[in-house]
Amino acid sequence: METSSGIQASLAGRYASALFNLARDERQIDAVGQSLGLLAQALVDSRDFAELTSSPLIDRAEAGKAFAAVAKQLSLDPITANFLGVLARNGRKNQLQNVIRAFRRLAAEHRGETTAEVVTAHPLKDDQLSALKQQLRARAGRDVAIETSIDPEILGGIVIKMGSQMIDASIRTKLNRLAEAMKG
Repeated sequence: METSSGIQASLAGRYASALFNLARDERQIDAVGQSLGLLAQALVDSRDFAELTSSPLIDRAEAGKAFAAVAKQLSLDPITANFLGVLARNGRKNQLQNVIRAFRRLAAEHRGETTAEVVTAHPLKDDQLSALKQQLRARAGRDVAIETSIDPEILGGIVIKMGSQMIDASIRTKLNRLAEAMKG
């Protein structure tokens, strides 16, 4: 697992660490985590919001106004809402997704959990996610927080990265191995 010092080395990691420390000091880790979860889902659901965070054409003032509107619409906690303003003012709106990911790792580490990044071609159902969590908990020997993402290019199967371990059971990788084996 990437340690908090490893996380802090990146730009997003420094922002996430600052946000995490403030949330911890204010005893609002769960509230901030929930707000960041809403933002992560908004990045997936709203093409406009995703473009807002990535477009270099949107200046800092416009981004700040847009982030304030999003914070109000999603009913984000005050710490996260203020943090969005900081990202906008500092011209770092494009780091939002990375900050969310780093914050989740810090929060999981704080709770004594290991984080597993899970990539599938299609969304996992709740029962599949629960079974996977149990299997990963048995393998890691501690609770596991799962970060899921969808990548249709893996075709099917699953790719799991947990700490320095990687399990690639994707159909894409299996087909690539088969193609290599057939070459001789």
